Amino acid sequence: MLEFQKKLSNIFYAILSLPATAMGFALSIQIAALSWIMNTQYGFDIHEIGIVWAAGPLAGILGQPIVGLISDKVWFWGGRRRPFVIIGATLAALMLFALPNIHLINDFFGFGSLLIVAIVVALSLDLAINISFNPTRSIIADVTPEGISRTKGYTWMQTISGTFGVLAYAIGAIFGNFFLIYFGVGLVFLFSIIPMFFIEEKKELLEVVKEDSIEHKTITTNWPELWKIFIAHSFSWIGVQTMFVYIIIYIKQKMYGVVDFQEKLTPDIDNQIGQILSISFLVLNAIGALLPAFVLEPITKKIGRVKTHLISVGIMSLAYLGIVLIGKTPFSLYVLMAFAGVGWAAIVSLPFAIFSEKVDSRKMGYFMGIFNLSVVIPQLVVSLVLGYVISAVADKNIIFIISAITLAISSALWTLVKESE
Repeated sequence: MLEFQKKLSNIFYAILSLPATAMGFALSIQIAALSWIMNTQYGFDIHEIGIVWAAGPLAGILGQPIVGLISDKVWFWGGRRRPFVIIGATLAALMLFALPNIHLINDFFGFGSLLIVAIVVALSLDLAINISFNPTRSIIADVTPEGISRTKGYTWMQTISGTFGVLAYAIGAIFGNFFLIYFGVGLVFLFSIIPMFFIEEKKELLEVVKEDSIEHKTITTNWPELWKIFIAHSFSWIGVQTMFVYIIIYIKQKMYGVVDFQEKLTPDIDNQIGQILSISFLVLNAIGALLPAFVLEPITKKIGRVKTHLISVGIMSLAYLGIVLIGKTPFSLYVLMAFAGVGWAAIVSLPFAIFSEKVDSRKMGYFMGIFNLSVVIPQLVVSLVLGYVISAVADKNIIFIISAITLAISSALWTLVKESE
């Protein structure tokens, strides 16, 4: 074990965060570019975009628990999580490369359906991200003690991952989504594989670890508390995912007056819409990157992680309500997305620390996969159910009304979760 890992130094936390950062970067590309490519390049309508987005969560429902369960029990290539990170990263990089070349893949294999090819690519990309995301998060719990060090591991993960998420949206805004995708191919591959050779995993997870002279033993799984966390987190993700998938429709109607969303617009307008999307997500992720390690972690020491989280989610709900009321220009959208970033910073960091201390640490990979169901099931609801609702309602304010309501429900449900001592 290298010295910086023994001392739990900041360099160790930074390196430990890079594999999750790589998968977060891949996800940022998916968020920034998938709906844009499907709509502006291939002319997919709202329902078809929803179907493409549904493919990934379907992969995650089975992919994460299975990968997590297997990674808890195996040991090869010098690690428990390492092999799955390497395999998943390689596949993710290949699928990112395929994303802007769907038409070429369709022509080469003669499928005769862009939708089928798009679903296969999206499914493979999300499966690859799921193969890697679970181990990249589980390894943080594996190699850090419970308590403050565990929270630091996940807040650093989000700060570094969020910073590169900002970079992703900045690249998309400045150089365009196609450049972003190809840049991401190299970053995802390198950031996933290189750190795996500097982090030593433990063969035996059932052991006592010490932090500040306090012993922490492996604990049994607290299912009643887990169900509360799952349900509260699910409502958060309904609100977040609704915005991610359908914000392009909101922008088209409220800022460009588009009624027929399959209408072909000029390349200049398509690029403007892509730029607004990229800047919006850039602002969201900039706040999401800065807050976890530098603001949220210090606050958790004073009022606890659960209270910090539910307040942050409540702020995000209010921000989305603000978009409904006044978010009709790019500038107002960017300002309100900054406030929404407070909730985003919490959603992608604090629940992992809260959750990881309520399960048997020997089965961390499996439970991380189960926890992922509170993300992918809401994603399916958004893609397969709410897409029809949003299509049927003429005023696309409905997108952020749904987001605001579900996030408010999530914030209320988090009050039922007990803070770990």
